[in-house]
Amino acid sequence: MEAIRIIAVTFFAGMGAGLGTGFAGMSAAAVISPMLITFLEMDPYLAVGIALSSDVLASAVSAWVYGKNKNLDIKNGLIMMASVLTFTVVGSVAASLLPSSTMGGFSVFMTFLLGIKFIVKPVMTTKETMAAVSAAKRAAQSVACGAGIGFICGFVGAGGGMMMLLILTSVLGYELKTAVGTSVFIMAFTALTGAASHFAIGGAPDWPVFGLCVLFTLLWARVAAIFANKAEPRTLNRATGVVLVILGAAIMLFNALA
Repeated sequence: MEAIRIIAVTFFAGMGAGLGTGFAGMSAAAVISPMLITFLEMDPYLAVGIALSSDVLASAVSAWVYGKNKNLDIKNGLIMMASVLTFTVVGSVAASLLPSSTMGGFSVFMTFLLGIKFIVKPVMTTKETMAAVSAAKRAAQSVACGAGIGFICGFVGAGGGMMMLLILTSVLGYELKTAVGTSVFIMAFTALTGAASHFAIGGAPDWPVFGLCVLFTLLWARVAAIFANKAEPRTLNRATGVVLVILGAAIMLFNALA
């Protein structure tokens, strides 16, 4: 009975995380962590480590699918990633100097609102419009926006994937598929860094749960990424919006039950 419960929880956690990653570049930690904590009563620190580990391969395979379909900005993605990683450390240091507070609920609510935004006001930017921005301006924007995302993630401890998608589409003017592809590309490296540090500090994870979460998340992320890259822009906006609204509402419910 315990084995069935573990398989069921990890399957649905992996499905939600994989769909969120493949469609919207959402961090698997936002979905998997609350489910492992709520339904398997797992230590929160190790649950986040498993979620980040699931994020690594899911984001990597999603990035590969988006890149194969020419929906990935590697050059500016690398610039933004360096800025994000640097300022995540700065934000973490700043947070350690202030009284403890949590804003994790903010990122979950932002997921819900961003989903509604994609349904009501889809991103219809074209690659031609993106190409009109000079390389120097795009690089400068990537550094500035990466610094803001990294600092907030380090300070708050959540929201990286959703913040990147919001910034890439609304501030940097990316076409939706390229925004998601670039977001998952960055998330693969940031998740790897986070997972390694979690296990180095907290010790080895529950290996069966670890393996099942990684497998299910990878499977559903690939399915979602393949569908997303074949979909028309308006259809993709709606599908992404629906996934984000459902995941946001579900995570808020899980947090309420925890």
